[in-house]
Amino acid sequence: MIRQVQVENLAIVRGDRLLFEGLNFSLQSGQAMSLTGRNGAGKTSLLRAIAGFLRPAEGNIHFKGASGPLEPEEARAGGLHMAGHQDGLKSNRVAEDEFLFQARWTGATPGGIAKAREALDLDVIADLEVRKLSAGQRRRLSLARLIASPRPLWLLDEPLAPLDAAHRTAFGLMMQAHLAGGGMILAAVHDPLPIGTLSLEVGG
Repeated sequence: MIRQVQVENLAIVRGDRLLFEGLNFSLQSGQAMSLTGRNGAGKTSLLRAIAGFLRPAEGNIHFKGASGPLEPEEARAGGLHMAGHQDGLKSNRVAEDEFLFQARWTGATPGGIAKAREALDLDVIADLEVRKLSAGQRRRLSLARLIASPRPLWLLDEPLAPLDAAHRTAFGLMMQAHLAGGGMILAAVHDPLPIGTLSLEVGG
């Protein structure tokens, strides 16, 4: 599975506006990188391009595994999770049903489901409708699939913003464990993450 992501001479245009160009970086197994920059600089667009949701105007995104290059479709299909501002949750579902749907859809095992439920304290919100959850509770629910169905590359867009202090600490430990297991994290941030990271300014 994915052990390296390499971005070469990347340019992204939205509408008629060039967000950035000539962007180059590499992320290796066990590394985290914080994407910084002003609002509108293109941090979210970069995450979406790596996830395959947005086509760059120029440049290339390469994925490598332990034995060499991976086809982008293969790498993305089971090799990454993206957790963005739009959480993709169904508001009319009960939280437990939405969690199980997301987890099983991404290939979670029963053990992974149990681990995510405990790690993100989901039992206390299990019976609530998603539309009644706070922003922090919704974020915990949307992050649960990262733990339930492990994939090497996490693409995170302001992951800690709605979380309270206790759950920021808890998710920080989850990120550390992910990196220790050979995972990678690329996160758009305004505030520093509670882990050591490389840093890349986008649109600077």
